[in-house]
Amino acid sequence: MERHGHHHGAQVVASDAGYNATIATDASAAFGFNGSWSGGNADPTDFALNGVPCTGSIGQPTEPPTTPPPAGDTDAMETIAAMQPGWNLGNSLDAVGDDETAWGNPRITQALIQNIADQGFNSIRIPVTWDNHQGSAPDYAIDPAYLDRVEEVADWALAEDLYVLINIHHDSWIWVADMQTNHDEVLARYNTIWTDLAERFRDASPKLLFESINEPQFNNVDDATAYALLDELNVSFHQIVRDSGGGNADRVLVLPTLHTNAEQERLDALTDTITALDDPNLAATVHYYGFWPFSVNIAGYTTFDDETRQDVIDNFDRVHDEFVTAGVPVLIGEWGLLGFDQHTGTIEQGEKLKFFEFVGHYARQKQLTLQVWDNGQHFDRTAFEWRDPELFAIMEANRTSRSGTASTDQVFVERAGAITDATVTLNPNGNTFEGLRHGDTELTEGADYTVSGDQLTITAAALTELVGSQEYGVNADLHADFSQGAPWRISVVSYDVPTVQDASGTAEELVIPTQFNGDQLATMEAVYTDGSGNAGPQNWTSYKEFSYTFEPDYDAGAITLKANFFAEVADGKEVALTFHFWSGETLSYTVTKSGNTVTGSAG
Repeated sequence: MERHGHHHGAQVVASDAGYNATIATDASAAFGFNGSWSGGNADPTDFALNGVPCTGSIGQPTEPPTTPPPAGDTDAMETIAAMQPGWNLGNSLDAVGDDETAWGNPRITQALIQNIADQGFNSIRIPVTWDNHQGSAPDYAIDPAYLDRVEEVADWALAEDLYVLINIHHDSWIWVADMQTNHDEVLARYNTIWTDLAERFRDASPKLLFESINEPQFNNVDDATAYALLDELNVSFHQIVRDSGGGNADRVLVLPTLHTNAEQERLDALTDTITALDDPNLAATVHYYGFWPFSVNIAGYTTFDDETRQDVIDNFDRVHDEFVTAGVPVLIGEWGLLGFDQHTGTIEQGEKLKFFEFVGHYARQKQLTLQVWDNGQHFDRTAFEWRDPELFAIMEANRTSRSGTASTDQVFVERAGAITDATVTLNPNGNTFEGLRHGDTELTEGADYTVSGDQLTITAAALTELVGSQEYGVNADLHADFSQGAPWRISVVSYDVPTVQDASGTAEELVIPTQFNGDQLATMEAVYTDGSGNAGPQNWTSYKEFSYTFEPDYDAGAITLKANFFAEVADGKEVALTFHFWSGETLSYTVTKSGNTVTGSAG
């Protein structure tokens, strides 16, 4: 642990270096001071911390001093650390179209930015796509009104004391990707944008950061060429901003890896650029959307298993070892799950929560700052509420502690069978299990549940009372409380084995009538009945991608097979489907495509 200190007369001020670990409640930390002695100093008679005399006993935590200690020049490591946690204003100013509403989000308001600050975020990434707002050769002038709008939103955020990051966003794939074949025009457009931005924000707060480009990619080149092209962009960006002077002389600048991913070669290439620039106020950025099969729910990766967890560890270890240990801070400028591109339900709720909990924890361990990607599906931009309060509760708790989880967030009770005890495995994550409750009612250990090691068993008697008349679906939400962090919900679900019916449709979609009977669909397998292999897209696996190829609709009572699935199903060959449900039940179904006609049969 490290603190930066300086003294004023009889006082010594210690300030957080920004990248230190958090001191947990009721924990302690020891630190001391080294200094020179002139021979005339009297021995100290007392010692106070934030104005509280230190007597050796433990008292209540003190509030931070109302007047912050004098600050020296802020360095990049301190700045990036202070940006934790961060939020992305996605699918607004980065939208491709006429204006910021082109992709369905409402116009950004000052109230939205204020509400984001109120949620405890310390930074906001404002992605900006310039393509539709840039003139033609030779000037490539930025529309002044658009630049004014970007400045207005940035100023709202700075007024809330948020750190702000502005970039070049979807331009990366729209036109920058053609740099190899259209080098001079791409570089001229790119340089013009950064020249205008550097001039506009020359005297802005040091809490404003620039990111050279989002997710850089280049068409039809090998990696070596791509690294060289990205280096050219990053170096040009750096020179333009630094040469503009004013606050830009030492403003923190953020440089991405190729594709903004954390493969070792990508990291090494960015290290070469950063080393050559020899500038202490640079930060590296990568994005993290999880282990791909889990992130989109394909290939049977329906749970946050050891392989998925290890992917988090491997990625974050690599960027920490490459950059943080060398004194270069790292911004995870976007993170989440790729399945959210379809909708947030592609990944089962409890498994999603475990992913978010672990990413938040491990990023904190590795001194990485996270900026969650939100394209409008997480925080409602007009109601100013979280669409998934459980998800935010996990993220909020993760700022200072871990949350306990469990092997599942669902206990299934079959209506057709006898009710028996149900056991789940607790994952306290360093916390202590403190009890199980239904709403505000504490359940009784022994009668309602038992705990043996990490095994939590809910008794048949308690389940019988909780399910009542056993209407299909969730009959009760229990919550396991731990010593720290968010509680873990365990839903008690009544169900019977689902049923499906014969159906006919087209290669555009086949809607299969389904009685879910309280159950929920986890995944679907598709193989040809003649033994020739897997059917549908990504035929290296029998398990198809959730929502991309199939979609349950619980309200309508249907499973829909989509055009994406049938586009890669052979004509005239029967396909055997297996629907896997979260209760553990499976159903068999067959489909055959003949031209544009599709027929489906149950059983």
